[in-house]
Amino acid sequence: MDRNIVRSSREDPRRNSTDIFKAVSSPIEPAPSRRTIRRRLNAHGLFGRRPVKKPFISKKNQKASVAWDKAHLNWGRKEWAKHVWSDESKFNLFGSDGTKWVRRPIRTRYSPKYQVATVKHGGGNFMVWGCFSETAMGPLRRVNGIMDRYQYEDILENTMRPWARRNIGRAFVFQQDNDPKHTS
Repeated sequence: MDRNIVRSSREDPRRNSTDIFKAVSSPIEPAPSRRTIRRRLNAHGLFGRRPVKKPFISKKNQKASVAWDKAHLNWGRKEWAKHVWSDESKFNLFGSDGTKWVRRPIRTRYSPKYQVATVKHGGGNFMVWGCFSETAMGPLRRVNGIMDRYQYEDILENTMRPWARRNIGRAFVFQQDNDPKHTS
């Protein structure tokens, strides 16, 4: 029975003790209680843990990122000093987006099988846009509502460009991610 409990958990690490109870139950042999199932899993090193959160990155963007990294591998400090980097960030006003649990063995925290992909969404939060360079932190600008291309263009024109010209000069390179509103 222990082998079936452990196998059931390893097949799908997101199964809880109730799901495992249903999976190992049979009319011939009575299944142990859910508490016993949890104890047996713990004895085999499969403790209930929160999975690592990792932003979802499509295969297309993964390949593009690796190609860009390889193309700029030999750049020195002089080339990077002219870059301005930017991104948006969401801040939750009322705690986290929720806690998820997964059963996994020790030292397997970063295995993709035990991770949960995250997507930014929901209420009770606000977004800010910011930028930085090698020498300075840029201003933060609150994003009102959902950022569209018009709001983004306004941020670039009235916040980023004046700051970059003051801190870096006219010959700066602006870096952003591949969000559709950034390329519109």
